[in-house]
Amino acid sequence: MTVLDTEIGALTGGPADLKQYAGKAVLVVNVASKCGLTPQYEGLQKLYDTYADRGLVVLGVPCNQFMGQEPGSAEEIAEFCSVNYGVTFPLTEKVEVNGDGRHPLYTALVDTADADGHTGDIRWNFEKFLVAPDGTVAARFGPQVTPEEPDLVATVERHLP
Repeated sequence: MTVLDTEIGALTGGPADLKQYAGKAVLVVNVASKCGLTPQYEGLQKLYDTYADRGLVVLGVPCNQFMGQEPGSAEEIAEFCSVNYGVTFPLTEKVEVNGDGRHPLYTALVDTADADGHTGDIRWNFEKFLVAPDGTVAARFGPQVTPEEPDLVATVERHLP
């Protein structure tokens, strides 16, 4: 079983079907609309635009666990992302990434260490995990690591199919 076998809903309803991303690199990011890091949506969209044809999927996972910074409904989240950042990459249902209610997707991700050796709980919005085409977790990046940072971009490029 890999990360891509995890069941999660799509923001617009129904299953997100992560299995459709088998053979692609997937950057999983817990996102929020009212966070100081929210402008990272722009960089995530650029990354997606640049590498989608080469097999990258950016997967936004809304979460309201950090100071209530993603309070909106599915419709409000979708509209915010589209109108403000032109987001075209897929978004899942809003989930919990920490605690007793942690979604199984994040249970499968959090044991991977970032460059500082951090494992376990998600520290804030916009923490990023790169899932390799075989469904294994290849890398973790802290919330402050922007989508444009050379190390993140190089890691994505190394894991493109």
